[in-house]
Amino acid sequence: MYNKSQKEKEIFILAFENHKKNKLNDAERLYKKIIKSNPNHFESNFFLGSLFAQKKNFLEAKRFLRKSIKINPNNTNAFHNLGIVFYELGDYKQGVICSQKAIQILPNHSEAINNLGNLYKELGELRKSKTCFEKAIEIDSNNPKYYNNLGNIFKDLGEFEKAVIFYKKTIQIKPSHSNAYYNLGLLHKILGNFDTAEIAYKNSLKYEPDNLIAAYELAKLNEKFLNADLKKKVDKVLNKDHLNKKNIAYGNFLLSKYELKNKNYKNEFKFLMKGHAYYFDSEISKFKNGANYWLNVLPKIKELDQFKNTEIPNKKLKPIFIIGVPRCGSTLIEKVIASGDNYIPIGEETGIFSKFIGEKMNKKELFNEGKEKFQLRIYEEYKEKGLVQEKNNFFFTDKSLDNFFYVSLIKEIFPNAKIINCKRDPFSSIISIIKNNLRDVTWAHNLDHIFKFFDIYFKKINYFKKKFPSFIYDLEYEKFVENPEKESKKLFKFCNLSWNEKCLEFYKRKDFISQTASNIQIRKSIFKTEFLKYQPYKELLIKYKSRYKWFN
Repeated sequence: MYNKSQKEKEIFILAFENHKKNKLNDAERLYKKIIKSNPNHFESNFFLGSLFAQKKNFLEAKRFLRKSIKINPNNTNAFHNLGIVFYELGDYKQGVICSQKAIQILPNHSEAINNLGNLYKELGELRKSKTCFEKAIEIDSNNPKYYNNLGNIFKDLGEFEKAVIFYKKTIQIKPSHSNAYYNLGLLHKILGNFDTAEIAYKNSLKYEPDNLIAAYELAKLNEKFLNADLKKKVDKVLNKDHLNKKNIAYGNFLLSKYELKNKNYKNEFKFLMKGHAYYFDSEISKFKNGANYWLNVLPKIKELDQFKNTEIPNKKLKPIFIIGVPRCGSTLIEKVIASGDNYIPIGEETGIFSKFIGEKMNKKELFNEGKEKFQLRIYEEYKEKGLVQEKNNFFFTDKSLDNFFYVSLIKEIFPNAKIINCKRDPFSSIISIIKNNLRDVTWAHNLDHIFKFFDIYFKKINYFKKKFPSFIYDLEYEKFVENPEKESKKLFKFCNLSWNEKCLEFYKRKDFISQTASNIQIRKSIFKTEFLKYQPYKELLIKYKSRYKWFN
């Protein structure tokens, strides 16, 4: 503690009382007053940094928390709070360093351990994240947040039964835990248990009536919930003060659905774009960094296009990679491929190549260095996900659509791989992206970003098709749904798979799991798409016709 004048003590006590009462502006003014006369006042710097974090002014929060650490480098809460700030800023590596320092000072700091788990989750290191949440529970077995977070990790790992157990444990500790009910709803939707999902979403709304995210999911499951009462509720919630930006986003997504019902397409589109803008702003640092990575950083790495031969290519595995842009029909194609004579493991979006390329970039490693180790790690990751199975003759699917960046790597690491380029009319895909919030797809919430990503995709595909003319199979979605038997036979021949008509009855599979935006639609038989249904939106995107040759 530092010697303080009586007046300084009184000002600090008053500031702290205002802070506790959520009178943040008054507290901020008083903390600053103390710092002005005593710049090294630890408590005022620490609490002012924490206050700015509450106000979501994370840059100022970072500045004052760093100052507090400089004054007192052994304060665990200063490092912990700074770790949270780095999480919010999307600087997960720095967040890990701060959280680890907090734990080093106080090993049983369960909140710092929990935040470390959240940071590892964002970095894609799910096993490390799982260990953190388990450790937090070991220290504080009555904190529902830790069980809920662990449930999320098991869901991401595909261990759905364990996820259910931990969501239910969360609710057991805190029966009014709205988010645990919401997560249960999402999980049951993935599993196709729509009635159970509906009950979970209703319970989420019971304990958090203003949660428009749960209301949106409920309306997607069953349009009967898109009624006049919900419309009144949305309008009422959106008129409240101090709303969460994500909640505002989903409120606008819901309002867009009412405009669609009335065929007011222009108003529908306005609400959709407003919703996307709020969604982007809800995690602005994360989305800005992510969009910049996909649109400006990754496309410029020439080494990815010219990957040198690996000395030990994996000739045993026969992965089938499905690439393209979102909403191109890829989920349908993956389910068909995996449902022929012999069911083969479905990878959905593994994100494995993107994860390891991102790690190499963070470490500033050259892509052709440590090739064998790199290849082994990729193999082990596919194996850990249960995709490498001798009984399936080592076939499996991976429909991480962004793998179009890594065609050279795929060809060299897996010489027996097949690549399906799933093509759909780009206008239809773009409108579908706007109509379906793709959540963590950072470039998918802004039209300029979307068009730029599509342009990158077309350039990459054209480059790789010239470089490897027989390696990539173009599958046209419109042709496929028009004549699924004919097109699926051609597809199976390319994949070296034996065709059986039951591949077109994929929706009957009992092990059917889907985490994509097509989750509900894909559980039905193939139907002909209404190709003209998006025509009313054509004029809304007319300015892009002159910018991109592929858009007409």
